[in-house]
Amino acid sequence: MNKPPQTSAAPPRHVAIIMDGNGRWAARRGLPRAAGHREGGKAVRRTIEAAIEHGVEWLTLFAFSSENWHRPQSEVSDLTRLLRRYLRSELKELEQGGIKLRVIGERDRFGPRLRAELAAAEERTRNNTKFNLVIALSYGSRAELVTAARRVAEAARAGQLDPATLDEASFAGYLATSGMPDPDLVIRTSGEQRLSNFLLWQAAYAELIFVEALWPDFGAAHFAAALADYAGRERRFGVRPTTDTAEPGGAHH
Repeated sequence: MNKPPQTSAAPPRHVAIIMDGNGRWAARRGLPRAAGHREGGKAVRRTIEAAIEHGVEWLTLFAFSSENWHRPQSEVSDLTRLLRRYLRSELKELEQGGIKLRVIGERDRFGPRLRAELAAAEERTRNNTKFNLVIALSYGSRAELVTAARRVAEAARAGQLDPATLDEASFAGYLATSGMPDPDLVIRTSGEQRLSNFLLWQAAYAELIFVEALWPDFGAAHFAAALADYAGRERRFGVRPTTDTAEPGGAHH
């Protein structure tokens, strides 16, 4: 059922961010790419603090895509090492700050030590209710959709699902984001203007904002500006505008 058009006076419940530009940030300073990733980790902390301050309930960060496995092995190793370091340095603060951590993506592609640390971090924060932090690791939306379709087929074959009853809501329950609200706002840094295989199903009606700042430079002011932009938009959810400025015969979203 289509939702009626609405303004965005309230803060978005769920913000998702494509954190882009670590490598370019480092290159412009003559530094190794790992330095950009380290600075990007500081931006993560700033963004979490800003999201909580503005009343956002969910924040999903695209930290490592399934395509990132094709990068040089040295960079992949740097990224996974930084992730372990982040978990160890920030876990106590997440736990004490009421932040619940959830990881989505193909975590089986990581080594056993990192998988164990991810699982332990989720377990230690699972009862927190102040804020939800979702990290997308080894994540790709097309692979997620294929996996969901496979699970649907398996359930139907096992007699657990009547395909005739499958609708959008029930299909969403097979996705990695099951139980999460869809993002209201997707932000991408570094000036690039594409979703890069991120939350393609979930972001169907999200507002998109592209920020010129590279991710290591992203901070509270950039986050506040994105929320101000979001607040000024009218979210239509596929409903045709009633104003006479609408293009005749066109679909408006």
